[in-house]
Amino acid sequence: MDGEELTEQETALYDRQIRVWGANAQRRLTKSHILVSGIKGTVAEFCKNIVLAGVGSVTLMDDSLVNEEALNANFLIPPDENAYRGKTVAEICCDSLKDFNPMVLVSVEKGDLSARSTEFFEKFDVVVIGYGSLATKKAVNEKCRKLSKRVAFYTVDCRDSCGEIFVDLQDYKYTKKKLEEKVECELNFPSFQEAVSVPWKPIPRRTAKLYFAMRVIEVFEENEGRKHGECSLLDLPTVLEIKKKLCEANSVSESLVPDSLLERLISGTIEFPPACAIVGGILAQEVIKAVSGKGEPLKNFFYYDAQDGKGVMEDISNSFTS
Repeated sequence: MDGEELTEQETALYDRQIRVWGANAQRRLTKSHILVSGIKGTVAEFCKNIVLAGVGSVTLMDDSLVNEEALNANFLIPPDENAYRGKTVAEICCDSLKDFNPMVLVSVEKGDLSARSTEFFEKFDVVVIGYGSLATKKAVNEKCRKLSKRVAFYTVDCRDSCGEIFVDLQDYKYTKKKLEEKVECELNFPSFQEAVSVPWKPIPRRTAKLYFAMRVIEVFEENEGRKHGECSLLDLPTVLEIKKKLCEANSVSESLVPDSLLERLISGTIEFPPACAIVGGILAQEVIKAVSGKGEPLKNFFYYDAQDGKGVMEDISNSFTS
């Protein structure tokens, strides 16, 4: 991402943010290439923010067609049916994002993300998977980690008024200010597979309940062959049975994962726009930090629940068992 200097046009357009994070950070942003899959409300917020920040390019993947749920939270889709008839969600969002910042190259890639080869991901600096299946998140993260270059990997998931972000920056170096000095720091991130496979018993009790609840829902959807969000209250008995088995396998009390929380996650299939704005904003902030190399990144999960208005960062790794 290092190389060419900012053009006069870029310097003028991004003047305010250059004053905040500097010309070098902005230069890295304008040379970065972002792949985004699964464009619902939270990811739409994320895309808007990084396009306005001035990344080099954004490639969108979402072959689904517009439905009532998509219109609820995805402000990139115009309300006029004639504007989106016959187009995929990615194509419609691509058109809208180009209007936010013509200097950012926004394009559409069709097809199944999980079927792409490892080499496909080499042209990107950041990969973001929204609302992906457990298998897809594991497979794509593994492919990104096989590359000779470091590709920043993120997943984001919103259900009801709750949100989850996962971050894998592998071995990541960055600078942060300590008093009046700049300090060089390094963090080691676990893979998605490692982070969701940590035994539950050693994890501190204060850890966000959403971490465990999201793992239960992922296993339910995988076992039942469901796509993201294909669930309802009718599935609650099955979900609770899976919770029971996971708690028994991890030697923890079933109270670790409240039934009421699982009920919210499977019944609230329509996103809550204010939660989308917050979680999408946090995700964009983290991607900007990772690309620019400035500021301490989130490690490695972030949770938000609009019911209590709290956002928490959780560092979930095998260090609990070592």
